[in-house]
Amino acid sequence: MSLVTAEMKAKAEVYHGDELCREKFMLLLSEMGLPDGLLILEDIEECGYVKEIGFVWLKHKQKREYRFDNILVCYDTVVTAYFEPNKIKKLTGVKAKEFWIWITLNEIYVKDPPARWITFKTSAGLSKSFPISVFVGGDQEN
Repeated sequence: MSLVTAEMKAKAEVYHGDELCREKFMLLLSEMGLPDGLLILEDIEECGYVKEIGFVWLKHKQKREYRFDNILVCYDTVVTAYFEPNKIKKLTGVKAKEFWIWITLNEIYVKDPPARWITFKTSAGLSKSFPISVFVGGDQEN
């Protein structure tokens, strides 16, 4: 069941096209105190933001994998989350691979900014922190 319903879209600021969606998403990351390279997506077709509840979605043409330093991250065709200052909660559509195992992420946060570490958490309560510099513009490899 998709979290992006017609009702949700009616409450949202909705944008179309890769360039505009990237611009709006980067602005949101910055406003929320998160690094600009945190979620890297290409060929974004649609994005939306319901400001009252912090709900965000990104739809793109195909699944993508990116390597951040030694972290392999996979993005599904639809990524959803709830944003609040320094935190992304209820994240869907994002997995990280470590030791040949894909782990579904559901929360990302920067504790007590201007922290130099960002933490990724699973629904099982496992978490791992990385230097925030890994996710700041341009350090990613396909």
